[in-house]
This record gives sequence, structure tokens and C-alpha cells, in this order.
Amino acid sequence: MPPQPEFQQRLQSIERLLGQIESAADPSLRAAVRDLVQLVMDLHGAGIERILELIRAAGDGGESIVQKLGRDDLVASLLVLYGLHPLGFEARVTQALEKIRPRLHAHEGEVELLGIQNGSVRLRLHAKGHGCSSTANVLHEIVEDAVYRSAPDITALVVESPGQDAVNKQGFVPLAMLQGTGVTPGVGLPPGAAAPHSFTSLSFTGGEDGGL
Repeated sequence: MPPQPEFQQRLQSIERLLGQIESAADPSLRAAVRDLVQLVMDLHGAGIERILELIRAAGDGGESIVQKLGRDDLVASLLVLYGLHPLGFEARVTQALEKIRPRLHAHEGEVELLGIQNGSVRLRLHAKGHGCSSTANVLHEIVEDAVYRSAPDITALVVESPGQDAVNKQGFVPLAMLQGTGVTPGVGLPPGAAAPHSFTSLSFTGGEDGGL
């Protein structure tokens, strides 16, 4: 598995801590934690949204800055968490695949996007010639790392390779769970539209793997 971005590791730590608190016997404590997280999310989300509004108010130059922020790995992950990324889910996945094609070609590989459904992405890897297992592993790592970095809100990534069983991996962090919105990544929100920062329906336990 490719190394996880630091931002994703921190989100996982938050998820674990929230899970520990959710298992506490005191219902008033659980409610207080939900309220606290809700308030922090609302505060940060409103602040980030206002920052983007002020940047965009500068005209074309401002929009260019917003797009540049969306291409930064760390900032992009934060924008995705708050539903403020300038690109939609499918656009981010497609962009990530186009960006890594030269690296794949250097290893005599290619990637094909088979489909995207409900935040789950299905890909097919092609390796020229017979190749070796180490080369196949490198191709898998390049693809997985690129997709997870550009679309940390992914729910599952299925990678097919000729002659091998499809690899089905759940996203590093169940983002919709952290948001508590019930909004499926890439579905029902136009590019750049903000998802509500609500923890009303928050469940601290992860869901099952999903495939296409």
C-alpha cells in the first residue's frame, strides 16, 4: 500500500478518538463531543468558505489561485472534507489519472477508467509484455497513491489487472462519516458546491467495502 498522506493519517486519528468516545457509557458525554465537533467543523468550514469567496472576488486572478489551491495535496484534502473543492469527484479522479500517465508509460504501463459509481472507482491496469510482479506492484502503487491523494473522499478503489484478481480497497478515511452529511462523494453536488457540515447523523463506525 502506498504511504498515506499526513492529512489522511490525522483524519484517521480523529476517527479512532471519536470511536473511543462513542463507546463511552455516558450519553451526555457523547452528545457533548458531537456538539463540540459540530461547532469546530462549522467554524472552520465557514472560515475556509469565506476565504475562497474573498479570493474569487479578485476576478480571474483569484479564480486561478483557487484552482491552484485545489491542486495542492494538503489543501485539496481539506477542501474536499468541507465540500469546497473547485473540482467535482469524477473530475479529480480523471485529472489524477492523466497526471500519472507519463510515469506509467515509463514502466510500460497504462490505466483505464472503467467507471465511477457512488464514490467507488473501478480501474484496469495494462502492462506491456509479460513484466514481473515487482513492476505490477509499482504500477498499482502509482495509481493508488495518485487516486487517494486527489480524491480522499473515495469510498472504494477497485483495480483490475490481466491475469490477476481485482484488488478492492476501501478509502483511507470514510469522509462522509466524518462530515456526517450522508452525501455520497461526487453525487448530487455540483463542482465547488459546499456540503453541509453536519454531524447530526454521525456514526463513528466505518461501513463495509463497496464495489461496482
